[in-house]
Amino acid sequence: MREIDITQECLDFIDNQDERTTLKFWQLIEVMTEIKLVNSNFVKKLQSTQFYELRIKSGSEYRVILFAVDHLNFSESTKAVCLTGFLKKSTKDYNKAIKAAERNLEEYLNEK
Repeated sequence: MREIDITQECLDFIDNQDERTTLKFWQLIEVMTEIKLVNSNFVKKLQSTQFYELRIKSGSEYRVILFAVDHLNFSESTKAVCLTGFLKKSTKDYNKAIKAAERNLEEYLNEK
């Protein structure tokens, strides 16, 4: 239903997590490919940006992957590109991650 591409930076982030967290990410990415609407506990649109976040709670911490889709609405999208990941410590972490996601999206689109 939905095609998912993952940048090398994002793959590296996923692979550097503990085994349980890595497995959770892959399971949620698989859910994103098959299910039109994903629970907002896991996928949420970031305000004032073009990006969405895929969020996983691991212990008391959140790990977040930022991704972009090919439609204004996630549920209507047919393709998503996972761009970058980070450990959320505060809301300030998003600014740096959004800049990295913008850079990675631009590189991704230039390769296509």
